[in-house]
Amino acid sequence: MKRTKMAFLAVAAFMLTQKANAQATNPSDGTQGTSTEASAEKVTWDGFDMSWENGSDRRDSSVFHIPYFTPSIMVDCNATHSFNNPIDHTVVGSTAISRNDEMTISAVNLGGDFTFGNARGRIMTQFGDRAIVVPRNDLSPYRGQYSLADAYRYLDEAYAGYHFKNIFYGGMNVDFGLFMSYIGLNSYYQEENWEYQASFTSDNTPWFFNGIRIQMFLSKTLKVEPWIINGWQSYGMFNQLPGLGCNVTWRPNEKLKLLTNDYYGTDAAGLIGRHRFHSDNSFLYRYFNNRQSKGLSRSALSATVDFGYEKGDGVNGFNNSDPVNNPAQYFVNWMVYNKMWFCKNHLGWYIGGGWMTNPGRYLVLAPTGDASPFPNQYNPTQPAGTHPFTENPGDQFTGWDCSTGLSWTPNQSIEFKLEWVHREASVNYFAGPGGVTSPTGYTYSPLPGTWAPDLVKSENRVIAAFLFRL
Repeated sequence: MKRTKMAFLAVAAFMLTQKANAQATNPSDGTQGTSTEASAEKVTWDGFDMSWENGSDRRDSSVFHIPYFTPSIMVDCNATHSFNNPIDHTVVGSTAISRNDEMTISAVNLGGDFTFGNARGRIMTQFGDRAIVVPRNDLSPYRGQYSLADAYRYLDEAYAGYHFKNIFYGGMNVDFGLFMSYIGLNSYYQEENWEYQASFTSDNTPWFFNGIRIQMFLSKTLKVEPWIINGWQSYGMFNQLPGLGCNVTWRPNEKLKLLTNDYYGTDAAGLIGRHRFHSDNSFLYRYFNNRQSKGLSRSALSATVDFGYEKGDGVNGFNNSDPVNNPAQYFVNWMVYNKMWFCKNHLGWYIGGGWMTNPGRYLVLAPTGDASPFPNQYNPTQPAGTHPFTENPGDQFTGWDCSTGLSWTPNQSIEFKLEWVHREASVNYFAGPGGVTSPTGYTYSPLPGTWAPDLVKSENRVIAAFLFRL
């Protein structure tokens, strides 16, 4: 009996261990893979509280405990009002919001992380406004046949990979497919950001990459992540060479995060001699933390500085010695945000803003409607708009923005935001009272020869958002 009892206890202990290992899950940002033996591995940033970071998962854990699969469900809804009161309700220059004075479903994301042994994968779908707004900014599907924008628009992450556990400090992931980019600090998922309407710095830099990602967890505090990708937020490739990039993230402790993202590629369609470089650099610091306080419970700061250029085939980077034939074409910007949490981190107040300049406008989000410079879907040899916003070498664009907002998080799965935003540009850019669609605001109305899109240099708006995540 004694031997039988001991054998039974041994079998029970083994089964419990296997169940616990099978329930080990990936962090939601996909930074480190796991396996059924993951509990014995060293893990980069293990034990660090990263829920305070701008652009990171707010949750401390998942509510799901399913072997081999951790589901993820996100819902992002908003309502916004522009004090310019555009007649067509259209928002210009944003990837977060699309229509004024209406309740909209910005994104519904369904999917999750799969693990079996060292094999790993992640699939996240996207439905709602963002499935139209974000793919619109990628012109690579116009090259050749088969519409990649239609094929991929309802996916925001879809990759498969393998976790090599006996390499470096915490192993190495190699993933193939569509994954989130890390340029501009903010996350693509609004559930992870402090502010709702991103500053120019983030809104004009990539949200996704398509290609190969290699994540090397070199120490307890350091990750290095090279990319071999089709291009700068592009489903396909504009020329013959892939884009190359790398993220380096260092967290010496849970209060401080430093990162740099650097990219090099050829992303001007048909201009194989034009090369792009971009460097994105962020600093985050949590300078106060008392989670149990009913007053001020946490405070943190984030700052980002970006710079880059395009050079070759008619543009000359930062050099403007020949502004007529070979003008400067570059991107310089910064943004700073501060957030303070109250009542045991359930209430938050944030304030911040940024500035950018982008001669050549190669990263500026183009207006839509009759002001769109993108190809007409029915006649791609012509622009979609009869009064297209120009993006020629030497065209100037400088902008700045500021915002402040309140957030209420009853629990880690629900957040309500109320935000005020001011944005301004050096040229007519935002939708004015006349909108960008037609005199009536409807697409079926004819355009008189005297009518033109009403673009203005500034806008003020309020945004209310409801965010849900499991």
